[in-house]
Amino acid sequence: MSRGARAVLAVRERLPLWLRTRCGLERRSLVALTVVLVIAVGFAVQHFWVGRPQPVRAPELVRAVPPGPTAPARLTGPRVVVDVGGKVRDPGLQRLPAGSRVADALGAAGGVKPGTDLTGLNRARMLVDGEQIVVGARPEAPEAATGVGPVTGSQAAPVTGAGPPAAGTPGSAPLSLSSATAAQLDTLPGVGPVLAQRIVDHRAQQGGFRTVAQLREVTGIGDRRFATLKDLVRP
Repeated sequence: MSRGARAVLAVRERLPLWLRTRCGLERRSLVALTVVLVIAVGFAVQHFWVGRPQPVRAPELVRAVPPGPTAPARLTGPRVVVDVGGKVRDPGLQRLPAGSRVADALGAAGGVKPGTDLTGLNRARMLVDGEQIVVGARPEAPEAATGVGPVTGSQAAPVTGAGPPAAGTPGSAPLSLSSATAAQLDTLPGVGPVLAQRIVDHRAQQGGFRTVAQLREVTGIGDRRFATLKDLVRP
């Protein structure tokens, strides 16, 4: 063995075990280890590339349009026919979709003439087929609750015609508080639908009216209103 080989062996014997093991790898082992490392690095790079964050485009918002009625459906839907008269620009029969209101009928008649007082005309009321709307005139006595009469505005106009006097008018018999309906009570002066129903409810709770003075126990009837009604009703 040459002197150089002996020197190498002597140095190797003095090296630490882990260093002697690393330095003692053969060339084939080193090449194989290098290939394994390269493959591992390749897998790591491929995994990083696939898992990188991708730009995502936000989806476009599409608003759904509710289906509306077709033109034939609007023309052939339920309709009401009303007679609009009085102080409007185009009086006469008006055909309107069901569910229309008095204001719609006035608009279909060309609108109200300037200066017309609409006090007492409920423009928010829904129309009834076959009714009459008179603008700018007010009847002396209200229509019977069971019939469809003209809807009127202000500016008094006399109503003529034969017929029995309504309840609560001069010449009519006193109205019985114990048997009158809410519609009949509604015809009394100063009594509307709400107060008429209160009278009926009070009668049901108390078992009837024994005296006219008991009418003052109903909520909404004070001294002034009682003085107006006491001669027009009976127990």
